[in-house]
Amino acid sequence: MLKELKAFLFKGNVLDLAVAVIVGAAFSAIVTSLVKDIITPIIGMIIGTPDFSGIKIGSIMVGNFINAVVNFLIVGTILFFIVQAANRVMAAGKKEEEPEAPAGPTQEELLTEIRDLLAKK
Repeated sequence: MLKELKAFLFKGNVLDLAVAVIVGAAFSAIVTSLVKDIITPIIGMIIGTPDFSGIKIGSIMVGNFINAVVNFLIVGTILFFIVQAANRVMAAGKKEEEPEAPAGPTQEELLTEIRDLLAKK
């Protein structure tokens, strides 16, 4: 049973998942700080105080929910741009490494080959 547990815990995909969770948590702190410490104050300078926590409908406080939605949209937008930039960097690296595919036969060569095959029959 201990051998099975060891085999499970040290499989590549389990270790990869553990590393991804840890890196994701650290990256989450970076993005949260970016939103709270940089983006939100900039938005505050442009449109005024970006705090909606005082908004209520009747006796229902909806301001915190609005704050959460706005933060989600900001974080989602930032992550979108980060992922796009990372994809561009990765694509640029792959383009340099991939050799060109050999050119196939031209249309004339294919037609000539078909003609020759039909002539043999």
